[in-house]
Amino acid sequence: MPDPQQPSRSAPLPEAPSRLSRWIAAARPKTLPLTVTPVIAGVALAFAETGQLAGVTALITLIAAMAIQIGTNLHNDAADFERGADTAERIGPPRATAQGWFTARQVRAAAHLMFGLAFLLGLFLLLRGGWPILLLGLASIAAGYAYTSGPRPIAYSPFGELFVLLFFGLGAVGGSYYLQTLAFAWPPLLAGLALGLPAAAVLLINNYRDLETDRAAGRRTLCHYLGRPRARVLYLLMLLVPVAILASAGLPGATWPLIAALPLAALLGLRLFRAASGALEGESLNVQLAHTALYQAAVAGLLVLGLFLP
Repeated sequence: MPDPQQPSRSAPLPEAPSRLSRWIAAARPKTLPLTVTPVIAGVALAFAETGQLAGVTALITLIAAMAIQIGTNLHNDAADFERGADTAERIGPPRATAQGWFTARQVRAAAHLMFGLAFLLGLFLLLRGGWPILLLGLASIAAGYAYTSGPRPIAYSPFGELFVLLFFGLGAVGGSYYLQTLAFAWPPLLAGLALGLPAAAVLLINNYRDLETDRAAGRRTLCHYLGRPRARVLYLLMLLVPVAILASAGLPGATWPLIAALPLAALLGLRLFRAASGALEGESLNVQLAHTALYQAAVAGLLVLGLFLP
C-alpha cells in the first residue's frame, strides 16, 4: 500500500525555488514596508512644512534604510539557526539557513554586504546631515548586528519591541525629516512614535506566535515576561495609541481627512486585537502579523493624506 505522505510516481514533483528566489525569500521582502513607510512619512512631513524636496537624498535614505533592514534579516536568519531558535516546530515562514538553502556563513556574508552598502550610502548622507546622521547611521548598523549577536542579543531579551520603536519609528521618521530640512522638530518625532508602535506590534505578534519555541531556545522576549493575556492588551495599546497621537499632534498641514479617518483606524485596530485574541496558534498568526504591518502602512497613509489634502 503506498505511503499517503509520499507523492505517487506519476505526480509531478514540486519545482525547487531558484537560487535568486531563495535569496529574495531570505531577505524577507514582506518586512520592507516597515522600513519604507516611516522614511516616506518623514520626507512627506518635511515637504509639507517647507515645500521643498531633496529627491536624491530621499532616494538614498530609502535605499540605505532598506539595506539595513535586509542586513538585519539575513544576520538574524543565520544567528537564529546557529543558536537553535529555528527548529522544525517553528510556525513562521521558512528561513534560508534552516531550510538548507544556504549555509550560515553564506547568509552572514550577505548580511555584511548589505550593511556595507548601507555604510557607503551613509557617507553621502553624512555629507548632507553631518554628525547627527553619522551617529544615527552607526547606531542603526550596530543595532542590526546586536539584534541577534553578542552575549546578550536584543532579540533574546524583552527589549526587541523597544528596538523596533526607536529605529523603525523615531529614528526613521526623525532622521528622514532631518536629512530634508537639516533641522530638528517635535512633529516628526511624534509621527515616528505613531508609526513605530504598530511596527513594534508586528514583532510582538511574531514573538507571541513563537513563544514556546523561543522559550525552548532560551529566548526570553517581552511576550515571555508578560504572558499571552497581557501581551494581547499591550498589542491593542500599540494599535490605538498611534491614533491618539496623530489626533493630537498638531502636525503641519494635517486637516479634516486625517481627523475624519482616525475612527476608522481605531476600528481596524480593535478588529485586529479581536482577531489576535482568537488566533492563538498556527498559521492564522502569520496572517495577523501581515495585517498588523498593513495597519502601520494605513496609519502612515492617513498621515500623508492629512498633510496634502485641503
